[in-house]
Amino acid sequence: MKRLFATLVIVVVVGLVAFKAGVWWLADQRLAGLRTGLEASGVLHRGSISSGVDGRLVLNDASWQDFELTQPLNIQKVAFDAGSPVSLLSALIDPARLPGSWALSLEGLELDLEPTMLRNWVTAEGPNSDGEPPLFMLSCAPDPRQQLGSGDLIRMGVTRLTGEAFIRQSPEGLQAELNTLSTGSLELNWPGSRVQVTDTLPAIDDAGEPMRLTVRDAGLMRRIAAYCAREVGVSATEWAGGAVQALEDGLAARGLAPSDQLKALYRQWLLEGGELILSIRPEEPLLGIPVRTDEVGEAGNSWPVRYNGSEVPDVYLNEVAPVAETLPETAVEPVVQSENPDVEAWYPEPLDTAGQWVGRKVRVTLSNDNSVEGRLVSVGERELEVARVIAGGEVAYPMLIRAITNFEVWRRGRAQ
Repeated sequence: MKRLFATLVIVVVVGLVAFKAGVWWLADQRLAGLRTGLEASGVLHRGSISSGVDGRLVLNDASWQDFELTQPLNIQKVAFDAGSPVSLLSALIDPARLPGSWALSLEGLELDLEPTMLRNWVTAEGPNSDGEPPLFMLSCAPDPRQQLGSGDLIRMGVTRLTGEAFIRQSPEGLQAELNTLSTGSLELNWPGSRVQVTDTLPAIDDAGEPMRLTVRDAGLMRRIAAYCAREVGVSATEWAGGAVQALEDGLAARGLAPSDQLKALYRQWLLEGGELILSIRPEEPLLGIPVRTDEVGEAGNSWPVRYNGSEVPDVYLNEVAPVAETLPETAVEPVVQSENPDVEAWYPEPLDTAGQWVGRKVRVTLSNDNSVEGRLVSVGERELEVARVIAGGEVAYPMLIRAITNFEVWRRGRAQ
């Protein structure tokens, strides 16, 4: 009996070791294939691999370094739960054979912010590849082309993004959630959709059902509105009105016009934030937002949207004639004033000589007639930086050289 018991113990131990070794080797191979598939976008570091007999695969201290970011996304723990050891082995041997139900959780997500880590937080600079202006522009500087970025978040006190996420697949569909400490949360519920793995990289096979996306901002939008309005030098209501106007201009260039309720909802979200529940169809060009024409404008054709628990009616787009953006061909030349060597005043200087005035007090006029006054910090090929004193400290604002119409220096006049 003792010999039989000892034999059983040995078999169990050998089987457990073989299972863990097999899981480790298969997981290492699958992650190597995933790294290869993502090598054009960034570098994936898998960390250490462990597993359990309950069908869980765990990665500790993993990270993802995107080539467009200066800081990596660190992940303390990644856990994949296949439901059983057989399902786990089957999924690792052939990723296309994922079980009908599984869960993936990511704990300890951390992303340190730097002032220059993001080129832009909301949209690309200027027109897109089709020459159309961007739809969402949240200006947080006197130059409206300078959009909300990581440097602004740092000045607002958000120096690091932290949180956790999970993805849960079931026969009913796909659920996902991202929770952050100070910047809100995202919840996704997509009935009938399934994650399929082909050629190493995952893809989503949907069943034609709309995706339900829930956005909660945790008070972030109020902070952004107050901060950006202060930086631009207007009230929060005026700042939100400018963002709504940018949305209207971007849609007009695409032959669309937002309904009054859509504009009001966007303005309210910018000023107050809250909970927003959207019904999205990713396969459609406008994500499922109804577009009404002159022939089809019947009531009830509205985008299903809930704001802070209440249904928002009449949210849609109207089809209109596209409006082309017109820009002036030449800038107005500044008036050249006579110089007095005994008096300090603002004197215009050629923009190509700006590098000679680094450290001096300057005044820059932009193409939208906004004026920025401060100390010239640096001059590059595409932009220059002017530092302004705010709340006892200096904040440097980069401005595109092509957006500058007048450059002046505070100095004594030259002898004629």
